[in-house]
Amino acid sequence: MNIVLRLAWRNIWRQPRRTWLTTGAMVFSNILLVFMISLQFGMYGLMINNTLQVFSGHMQVQAPGYVDDAKMRQVVDDVQPLAAHLREALGSDTVAARARAFALASSEDRTYGIAIYGVEPRHEPRVSNLPGLVEHGRYLQDDDAYEIVIGSVLARNLQVATGDELTLLGSGVDGSFAAAVVVVAGIFESGVKDIDRNIAQMPLTAFQDMFYMNGAGHQVVILAPSLADAPALQARVEALVGADDGLVVQDWDALQPGLRQAIQADMSSAFFMYGILVVLVAFSVLNTQLMSVLERTHEFGVVMALGMKPGLLGRIVLLESALMGLLGFVLGVIAGTALTAWLSVRGFTMPGMDEMAAQFNLPARIYPPVTLLSVGSGPFVVFVFTLLASVYPAWRLRRLHPVCLLYTSPSPRDED
Repeated sequence: MNIVLRLAWRNIWRQPRRTWLTTGAMVFSNILLVFMISLQFGMYGLMINNTLQVFSGHMQVQAPGYVDDAKMRQVVDDVQPLAAHLREALGSDTVAARARAFALASSEDRTYGIAIYGVEPRHEPRVSNLPGLVEHGRYLQDDDAYEIVIGSVLARNLQVATGDELTLLGSGVDGSFAAAVVVVAGIFESGVKDIDRNIAQMPLTAFQDMFYMNGAGHQVVILAPSLADAPALQARVEALVGADDGLVVQDWDALQPGLRQAIQADMSSAFFMYGILVVLVAFSVLNTQLMSVLERTHEFGVVMALGMKPGLLGRIVLLESALMGLLGFVLGVIAGTALTAWLSVRGFTMPGMDEMAAQFNLPARIYPPVTLLSVGSGPFVVFVFTLLASVYPAWRLRRLHPVCLLYTSPSPRDED
């Protein structure tokens, strides 16, 4: 073994209690970082997928500008044949056509403004989980039936139940007056109050008839197998609709801009806390190494007087920190990975987490995934800061100078 490595390894165990305390701080921080980063990115993935699966999908084919200013006349002509063409070309059933309009929904006693979506009853359950959230009644069945499903909050506000009638008043695509009487077929409960209060669905054919759409719609919703597959699928969709002038493919970031902003804001606050933790560990290492250097000043002076250069002593101090950091890295990664892997099977929850999770469309129990990024990123940063913390103690050694004692033999007069 290299003599410098042997010296560094021996030196860190001169004070084993202090070494274990410093290493223990690194191990604890690494365990915490592995678990928290895995939990955090796992929650982000669930948040994105669950939000997109509720209604918007991973991407949509729309008219240009519709995502920014959803006007009734910005339509996709022959929307159902286009959706059928995409299903066949992509070899996937997770494609559905939609149309959207705003209208007044009136019961016997109350009136509320809502957003009505015309959907394909056979294909909508494959791109949205709203059809599976019907708590009372049933979901839509016939393509041309004048029936509607509404959210639980809207049903409570309108004081209606399944089987009751609603009067819809709105404006058609040509600006004409649109009206219809529909029967409440079902009431869904998504857990998101804005959806349960403002969203209603009716069959697309009946919607087109009511709003004079002439076979047009506003969206072709596409759900990817996973978030990672979305970019490749979007490229295929863009190639398929590229020949149709006046159509664009919007990804989930454009459809849900607030979702990415919420994630970025949460990441900023989380990384700030992680940074504080890493800095505290770095100061712990700095304190340990500085004490070690100061208490060995006499020893360093002796070896420098014998000819050892200050640069070599500095490398020894850096190597001591590297060995402690490596020890903390290995033990922290092993323990953190074991904890995260166990929780990825058993799940993780906290008291009161149900309500908070419902606000972000998350399940009550989280299963943090074990990935190379979540396991290695935090401990690697701790290791780097450990090395940086030892730079100052190593630099102090360059300012040390051995004390030179001038020895002269006694004179005869002194002997007398």
